[in-house]
Amino acid sequence: MRYEIMGPLRVVDGEEKSSIRARKIEVLLTVLLVRSDQVIPVDHLITEIWGEEPPRRVIAGLHVYISQIRKFLNRPDRDENPVLTRPPGYVLRLGSDELDIRHFERLVNDGRHHSRAHRYGQAAHSFESALALWRGPLLDDVCCGPILEGFQTWLYEARLECVEMLMDARLMLGRHRELVSDLYQLATEHPLREALHRQLMLALYRSGRRADALHVYQSARKTLNEELGLEPCRDLQALQQAILTSDDRLELPIPLPA
Repeated sequence: MRYEIMGPLRVVDGEEKSSIRARKIEVLLTVLLVRSDQVIPVDHLITEIWGEEPPRRVIAGLHVYISQIRKFLNRPDRDENPVLTRPPGYVLRLGSDELDIRHFERLVNDGRHHSRAHRYGQAAHSFESALALWRGPLLDDVCCGPILEGFQTWLYEARLECVEMLMDARLMLGRHRELVSDLYQLATEHPLREALHRQLMLALYRSGRRADALHVYQSARKTLNEELGLEPCRDLQALQQAILTSDDRLELPIPLPA
């Protein structure tokens, strides 16, 4: 069985894909999966589901939701339900089941390893596979408690970092011309991510568009000044100077085996 939380919650068992329509039960199962193999205290679960204003019979309600999740996850070929009572709360044991976010982390780590070894083709494949697991916002981006809010923040940053590493790997493979439009879109959507501006500048420069690359720098500098009162980071400033002097080090290195 595979659990998927990189998007709306889904449980995949062979060819069958199941989801939970009841919002509070979906929140509860998602929290158990985010903290899988860890005991989550009852009061933490209550905060995740109901926020700071739980109903009067909240413990009884939580027990009902746990019972419904156990029924949802029960399989005739299993000796034990994955959701266990463990004082002071509950735990979901993954066992041999899969969780998409752990697969995502493995693929990202593989990509980093390939990049460090200059195997950029394999690195790009790992990063692409990791990003393919993303199916959309978790729980429509509306959460009550710190566990899911923290997970959403982590997932957002981890996905963006993966995108940036993928762009770096593709740049090293000489795919700068095909990256320009994607990097323009990414830099516009995330104007404070200096790495994306750096990648766009480099892709433009290698595509013979030095003036456009310098314009990207000025635009990024203006945004950083207006939004944060900051100058661009050293890497971005160094890249601007290198473009102004047509530094040979900006040219694509001799290709290495993928």
